[in-house]
Amino acid sequence: MLRTPSPDGLRFAFGTLTVFPVEVTRWDRDAARGGMLCAPLAGLAVGVAAAGVGLLLLVLGAGSLLAAVATAAVPAVLTRGLHLDGLADTADGLGSGKPADDALRIMKQSDIGPFGVLALVFTLLAQVAALTQAYDGSWARGAIAAVVSATAARLALTLAARAGVPAARPEGLGAAVAGVVPAGRATAVATAVTLAGAAAGAYLGPYDALRTALAVVCAVAVAELLLRHCVRRFGGVTGDVFGGVAETAATTALVVLVLG
Repeated sequence: MLRTPSPDGLRFAFGTLTVFPVEVTRWDRDAARGGMLCAPLAGLAVGVAAAGVGLLLLVLGAGSLLAAVATAAVPAVLTRGLHLDGLADTADGLGSGKPADDALRIMKQSDIGPFGVLALVFTLLAQVAALTQAYDGSWARGAIAAVVSATAARLALTLAARAGVPAARPEGLGAAVAGVVPAGRATAVATAVTLAGAAAGAYLGPYDALRTALAVVCAVAVAELLLRHCVRRFGGVTGDVFGGVAETAATTALVVLVLG
């Protein structure tokens, strides 16, 4: 059973996952648990902001491509680009083929290698292409795609922070949130987000309700595959892995939403 989000959990989620001016007053494991359980709410706020910017551009006469670019840019701005940076670093670490310690060292470097560049380019291209197609369908499809993808991305963070998933390093944000969410509560949040996605999709019709729910399921499933691969390669999760998982989930959700 889901509980009402605690103020400390909400502050942790919005203070660490967004640029919204929220002060994080507690950094202990209980606050981290609440924060990761509230992560989809932070994603919802980011998605609504992204959809709002996209719709504003459409009202002002912009085409669907420009609206899609702006919609994809807003989450990057509202997260300080941390998830995209994490995706790039994770790609560099995985692509290096090095042992875990060396790969983790590569991921901590400030520069971005070729694997990271490729991951960023193709991920952003896929997001913009999918959002463009969604906006071409209707303004509502584009807005729902923006909100669902952002929420699914943060749901993937909740699931990645579940009990049993170890930290690869003893320090950093990854270590602070690794394993803090009980598996049962993570499943409950995932179910709630999936049902909410189906309800949002129902605005467009019964088929879209099913497709939107499927988009959330596929998003977390693909993110889970990446998570497990990273745990095998690095010995656990890092803040970069969390970022890579989030961007993978967002992109998967967008692609599923425009198929069929």
